[in-house]
Amino acid sequence: MNHIKGTTSLSGLIGYPVKHSKSPQMHNTAFEALGLDYVYLAFEVQEGNLKKAVEAMKTLNAIGFNVTMPYKTKVLEYLDDISEEARIIGSVNTVKNENGRLIGYNTDGIGFIKSLEEKGVNYVGEKIVIVGAGGAARAIATQLAFDGVAEIVLFNRTLSKAEEIVKSINMNISTCRSRALGMDESVLRKEIEDAAILINCTSIGMWPEIDKSIISSPEILHKDLFIADIIYEPNKTKLLKFAEKAGCKYMNGLMMVIWQGALAFKIWTGKDMPVDLIKKAVFEK
Repeated sequence: MNHIKGTTSLSGLIGYPVKHSKSPQMHNTAFEALGLDYVYLAFEVQEGNLKKAVEAMKTLNAIGFNVTMPYKTKVLEYLDDISEEARIIGSVNTVKNENGRLIGYNTDGIGFIKSLEEKGVNYVGEKIVIVGAGGAARAIATQLAFDGVAEIVLFNRTLSKAEEIVKSINMNISTCRSRALGMDESVLRKEIEDAAILINCTSIGMWPEIDKSIISSPEILHKDLFIADIIYEPNKTKLLKFAEKAGCKYMNGLMMVIWQGALAFKIWTGKDMPVDLIKKAVFEK
């Protein structure tokens, strides 16, 4: 932990709940490693107090802050400007204070792309199947569409939520064809036959419900399919165990979490987060 002085600048996390967050440890480790005079704190903001919290960060001249559930969409109305990808995604997870103007960004999707690229996975011109239609799915699907994916098929139990995301992509990114489908394993099996990547953007399989998966067996997977699960606790979900049995390459959500934080860090400080150090110090204890 860096030594707080009279000159130390504030950054932090706004959301509810946030006591479980790894972000303070991640950013403070990076600040200390690079000798930066900043501190990162987690602020639990009760419903109804978001506007006051955002105004407080501006008043206290914070360098910026992260926003997590349930405020990623609501925070937009209290910002001065937002990036293009945040506008299309419809949510913000990172805010930079530029001389009193609060600018919103979304680093979730780019964080996922960085983790894919780190694994050497090609997505440009490919068909991608995504299960889930929450905030993470929206950010990942939109960023993949921006970055050259040819087709996205989005499955979700509540079809209308998937349709909202698909409508936004089809309206804003003409180079990508998107479709929404209700959750049905037989239909999912057919759609992944010619897909390059299958992404789980749900919480199914996350601790403590580690015996659950978005699919019932490894038989619906083919060995050329790359499997990405945005969950990182447990390290290997039931879905990823199925992927291993089917001979598929795969990744969990750990590097997405680290990369989205690293991108926020760069937005605030202009410096690269020491990603390898963060992985060892924060996540591999």
